Amino acid sequence: MASSMAIKTLARSPMSCSPFRKSLCSLLRVVSYSKESDDDAIPTAGISRPLSEILKELNKKVPDSLVKLRIEDGFNIKYIPWHIVNRIMNLHAPEWSGEVRSITYSADGKSVSVIYRVTLYGTDAEIYRESTGTASVDDPGYGDPVQKAEAMAFRRACARFGLGLHLYHEDML
Repeated sequence: MASSMAIKTLARSPMSCSPFRKSLCSLLRVVSYSKESDDDAIPTAGISRPLSEILKELNKKVPDSLVKLRIEDGFNIKYIPWHIVNRIMNLHAPEWSGEVRSITYSADGKSVSVIYRVTLYGTDAEIYRESTGTASVDDPGYGDPVQKAEAMAFRRACARFGLGLHLYHEDML
């Protein structure tokens, strides 16, 4: 009951008429995978649901418009940026939490590995998945190596719940 009051309050807030809200609603429509949506609708899909329903939503195919492509060692690699994964998790499993479990540098100091845990809380249970991410210390790209390894581990842990899992086996479809 308290969450529905908060949603009604948000719907009446000054932000509800701003240009910011219109762009936020557009993003939420894309992330929620819906074809049609009312601009005044506030998404409530993930609030207080059984884990089976949350997992069903997370296992849906992510729209191609949210998938990015990078070239690594001559191969095209599709991925979902961490901030999009975060928004999808917030939409479909707003009760989720995440934490870095460990950060380990290789013996030669050339790479760093991160273990990340994502926990989902449903009305019937809670479950977690962990995964690792590794980044080279010498990688010239944007961000520090720990940040890159954490983002990779976060995305992979979410994939263990099914989010974006289709990207790992598209060639088999």
